[in-house]
Amino acid sequence: MKLNDIRDNEGARHRKMRVGRGIGSGKGKTAGRGQKGQKARSGVAIKGFEGGQMPLHMRLPKRGFNNPNGKDYAEVNLGMIQKFIDAGTLKADGTLDHDALKAAGLARGGKDGVRLLGKGELTSKVSLKVTGASKGAIEAVEKAGGSVEVIEAARTEAEKKAERTAANKAKKNA
Repeated sequence: MKLNDIRDNEGARHRKMRVGRGIGSGKGKTAGRGQKGQKARSGVAIKGFEGGQMPLHMRLPKRGFNNPNGKDYAEVNLGMIQKFIDAGTLKADGTLDHDALKAAGLARGGKDGVRLLGKGELTSKVSLKVTGASKGAIEAVEKAGGSVEVIEAARTEAEKKAERTAANKAKKNA
């Protein structure tokens, strides 16, 4: 085989069809678009259109609710904290906060902080600083000799805006 013998396979490349160039070309007049109607025109976008029938995406019921003011907590169970302490990934001495739990790989996500839940058993004496905690979790930590400090979560932009609006209304009314 020589370089000057190299060719594409038969039918690998197609010449672009020039449409609308006379009746003798076979693609003149309507240019392969059929006869009249919406699809024969330019700028057609009929994605979910079903000929006037109610489209499928409108026939199906709407489900769920996305709360714009909802909090996003990283939920951490006591059993997992104990497991990480036993494995040596987490140090029991000092205060365990969001950053420490995140560094250990326990708290994933949670842009509003950590919420402590009481699933599992805790035997180590641990001091925790979290955004939220269940009653059972607090009792279990205190039973093991530790302490839980619940701090206030950073307010979201929506909450700050709502407070400003309320303050402005109060000023106008006064």
